[in-house]
Amino acid sequence: MARELVQGSFRDPSGHIFEHNGEIYRQVNRTYRDDYDHLVSSGLYDALVEARLLVEHSEEDVGLGRGANVYKVIKPKRIPFVSYPYEWCFGQLQEAALLTLEVQRRAFEKGMVLKDGSAYNVQFLDGRAVLIDTLSFERYREGEPWVAYRQYCQHFLAPLALMSRTDVRLNQLLRLYIDGVPLDLASTLLPARSKLNPGLLAHVHLHGRAQKRYAGKAVASRRRMSPLAVRGLIDNLAGVTRRLRWKPEGTPWAEYYSETNYTQEGMENKKKTVMGFVDRVQPAIVWDLGANTGVFSRIAAERGAYTVAFDMDPACVERNFRAVRENGEGRVLPLLLDLTNPSPGLGWSNAERMSLVERGPVDLVMALALVHHLAIGNNVPLPEVARFFSTLADALIVEFVDKADSQVQRMLASREDVFPHYTREGFEAAFQPFFATETREAAQGSTRTLYLMRKRSEPAPV
Repeated sequence: MARELVQGSFRDPSGHIFEHNGEIYRQVNRTYRDDYDHLVSSGLYDALVEARLLVEHSEEDVGLGRGANVYKVIKPKRIPFVSYPYEWCFGQLQEAALLTLEVQRRAFEKGMVLKDGSAYNVQFLDGRAVLIDTLSFERYREGEPWVAYRQYCQHFLAPLALMSRTDVRLNQLLRLYIDGVPLDLASTLLPARSKLNPGLLAHVHLHGRAQKRYAGKAVASRRRMSPLAVRGLIDNLAGVTRRLRWKPEGTPWAEYYSETNYTQEGMENKKKTVMGFVDRVQPAIVWDLGANTGVFSRIAAERGAYTVAFDMDPACVERNFRAVRENGEGRVLPLLLDLTNPSPGLGWSNAERMSLVERGPVDLVMALALVHHLAIGNNVPLPEVARFFSTLADALIVEFVDKADSQVQRMLASREDVFPHYTREGFEAAFQPFFATETREAAQGSTRTLYLMRKRSEPAPV
């Protein structure tokens, strides 16, 4: 099988990522030889891997490389699901930021620096942020400022400040600006009182003003910085970043489980049913769509599945992530996702960052208490919901919430009911061309129905 370049890595002259026989490799080019050798010989690589700050790798046959410029071929530990900063909650972005600064601090002690401050160099593995770009390190040259300072501020500090001080939803600016939030824009969007914070004043407001002033102008030379000044900058950025706060409350679905019309007995029965369905599928990877705080995601994770818990509510995702960190749950990855506007392909040729669909399909999708939000709350026809789900997974656990349910009644209270086909029979007819129903069970204590479905090899005729 041919070696296929992974598009997200084509910009780096030090090397690139490629796929071969279903495995991911990173090529180290000869131009990066000295920096790579120092990373290894200095003990920095081993120290970072041992501290779980850098993804580990093995060195492979150089013959796997592409072209005459190959120096090494390494095989990094595989990340089960690649996520992006615009899919992270506040806590995840903050953890990724502090990881970046800690790696920079440790690298500096070994005579190296990070030449990149990109949030895309971080992924979540075993429930923790980890640096994945082994080629981000270069030898420190005394007197040089930290070259990644601007990128760190745009990828981490500015969006975190906006999420903390203005509106948590402004993390979506990272989806629009692939190289981080422009600092002059962040300065405009932040409240005026944020200038009273010395760190935000220096690293966002004044930094943004300087960027704007010198944009497009030739700069004779960069200001020299002593090693002590570089250390001071990193420590200051860490303090400013760490002190930013966001409290996960006040969003529409933050208290969903305390307000749902399921009785305690009914909820336990639903958990048992979902547990049985997961056991029948035995998935390796699960996507839980509309996961809220991850109650059912954990059922799949406890059965050995790596489970991505998607939800559109920032407070739910934040609470879920805090639980993951507190409990050491390495098989659950909470992420932000609006299913009516899922992550698209972004960057050059729409290929640097993968769309949601490109990162599938997976073994199992769970869509519990979700379909009525799509069909009634967002006017997505049931056949479209079924068709989209069929692009994501081989098996589906889905819940139908009928019009007698109080949650649907609440949705219809302020609008005309223009959904004559939203019935259990209409639901089953809409899904039938794409999925075969393996089993269905009535949800105890409600009028809801739970289904386990398997994707058809070919869509059935309508």
